[in-house]
Amino acid sequence: MLSQYVEELEQDPFEVEEFIERLCWRTNNEIGSDQFDPDLLYETFVETIKDMKILQERQQRKCDKLEEALKEEQAIFVKAIDKFVAKHQVSVDYFHQLDEKINSVAGKVIHLGEQLQNVNMPRSRAVEAQLLLNHMTEFLTPGPIVNDIYSDKSKLYEAADIIQKLFQISQDLPAQRFANAKKKIESKYDDVEMQLIEEFATAQKMENTERMKELSDILSQFKGYTQVIDVYIEQSQATTYGGRDVFEGIVPLCHKHYKIIQQVFSAPDKVISKFILNIYQLKINQFVQTKLDDRKDESKYLKTLSELYSRTMKLSAELQEFFKGSEDDLLQKLTANIFDRHLATYIEVESRTLDGKCQVELKKFYENKNHQKKQIERFQELRRDMQALIGSRANINIAQIEDYGGETFLSEELAINLLQQSSHAFERCCLLSKENDLPRNILKLTDTLLRYLLHEHCDYALDLGLQAIPIAECKSVPQIYFFDVAQKCNAIVHLLEKTYNASVIPNVIGTPQYTDCIQKKRSYLETVENKIETGLERTLNAIFGWVKTYLASEQKKADFKPDTDVDTVASNACLAVVQYLNPLIGLIQKTIDGENLAAVLTEFGIRYHRVVFEHLQQFQYNTAGAMCAICDVNEYRKSARVLQSPLVTQLFDVLHALCNLLLVKHENLQEVCGGETLNYLDKSVVMNFIQLRSDYKTIKISNSLKGISDQRMV
Repeated sequence: MLSQYVEELEQDPFEVEEFIERLCWRTNNEIGSDQFDPDLLYETFVETIKDMKILQERQQRKCDKLEEALKEEQAIFVKAIDKFVAKHQVSVDYFHQLDEKINSVAGKVIHLGEQLQNVNMPRSRAVEAQLLLNHMTEFLTPGPIVNDIYSDKSKLYEAADIIQKLFQISQDLPAQRFANAKKKIESKYDDVEMQLIEEFATAQKMENTERMKELSDILSQFKGYTQVIDVYIEQSQATTYGGRDVFEGIVPLCHKHYKIIQQVFSAPDKVISKFILNIYQLKINQFVQTKLDDRKDESKYLKTLSELYSRTMKLSAELQEFFKGSEDDLLQKLTANIFDRHLATYIEVESRTLDGKCQVELKKFYENKNHQKKQIERFQELRRDMQALIGSRANINIAQIEDYGGETFLSEELAINLLQQSSHAFERCCLLSKENDLPRNILKLTDTLLRYLLHEHCDYALDLGLQAIPIAECKSVPQIYFFDVAQKCNAIVHLLEKTYNASVIPNVIGTPQYTDCIQKKRSYLETVENKIETGLERTLNAIFGWVKTYLASEQKKADFKPDTDVDTVASNACLAVVQYLNPLIGLIQKTIDGENLAAVLTEFGIRYHRVVFEHLQQFQYNTAGAMCAICDVNEYRKSARVLQSPLVTQLFDVLHALCNLLLVKHENLQEVCGGETLNYLDKSVVMNFIQLRSDYKTIKISNSLKGISDQRMV
């Protein structure tokens, strides 16, 4: 059993609960899985604990033996390590001695090298000087130079070194005595330099960067070193990059060649600057001027100018990483040089183009309407009013009202086109104008937009709309179109405000032109608002002038003073008026918005009440007629509630209460007049309505009116 316990205890990980479970399971199996004997299980646990104690004692004895053996081995290894430390110290001492000897020898070697150099330098210089003198002798000797060092390409580097030194020496020689020699040296100097440049060009074509670097280092000592840079730039930019669109390949090209330039040239920043300078002055400048030479279509010209300038500015931003220090603004200067000629006259072209586009859009709009734009006469309004006055007095219609079949001559689509054209112009203006000129240029374009959109379009349409409003007190049913004019005009003004806030105000705020922009817009809008207000006033006059005329002609006295009892229904005149006014109320609610809607509806209701109030005072009423009048007022009041004006609702409620005075028994008049609705009215108004009763003379004799009359006297 002990061996079995050892196997179980050495399991990793060891679980106590599992060990006990297995012990219980084995015990139960011995007596049968269906029986349970606690005594046997207890004995099993006691025996197991005894076995575990025996096992623990055995394991403890083994541990003690192992620990003793470990201590003995540790002592042996400590002695061995002490021996190795002693040997290591001896080795370190030997190493220090050897290092001192090496330093001593190295010092002697350096001293010997310096002595040898001091002896060799004069000798090598003398050899070099002798070699140069030999070559100089060849140039001093009459006749051509026959030394093959200058013709053998394999000795090109050697020839370059010699001729470069001879050229420097020749600069100090007297011109008179050595004129021929100097000419020969200069000629050969130019030949060698040209061969080096040709070799450089060949190496560049073969993409041999190492040879290019060697040749560049040699040529850096020659006076024509800049030609090497020019050759590199010319060959690098000889192939097309970007196809028809020159901008596409410039940035990748610069990155590609900057890596090569860093390997080849000693001053890569200056070379890449010249590389980019060449791109701007030749490639981009030529591309831009070719694109902008055609100015027949100024609209296309402006789009092209804006696009090219924008792309050039974007390119400059991307290439700015190659410029540092004093050359930070070089790209801006190059861009300015390319576009200066076009930017100098930009705003005149932009203004002229926007003016032309607005003219074309307006002309196209009126042509589609088959309308010839009229010159609005100065005294048109005065003449119209005089014709209306004469017509009303003479009972004839001499005023010529042209309503164009309800055409408003206003178009949101046209307004959107004008605003879009202006927005494009504002965008170009922000891009192409100098910072100091931007507010003035924006103001100039804004003036064009306001003139065409508000004056030429809205103002003109309002003038036509005003002329189309029927005169007051006309006998025929007036056709009302001005509400549509006001609606479209307000919609256009809202569109203008959005464009103004988005494209104009941000560019002029904080400048003297800000006040001018605000005042110009306000001036145009005041004219528009005044004409809309005048038009609404005249429209209401025409509506209720006709209502007044219609009621006066169509309302019969018998309606309110019938000889016999009739059905208590609204009169035909009332129903016709309500039928005419209800659609107009809906039209107002549909076409007018904001605070203007409440104001117009309230004014509409006040005039509505006034006409009905004055009309009802023209008749006398018996009992049946009073019932008819109340039915009429109920129809009017029902119609007026749609206006949703508390004031108008109150006015018609009071009118209804006044009409009740025509119906109640005369004994109850005093009580009704003291009611909540009529109590605050002037008693003269109340008495005027009571006097409309057909039995007024009878009740006047009685005491029914005494209290009311007394209050009136007070």
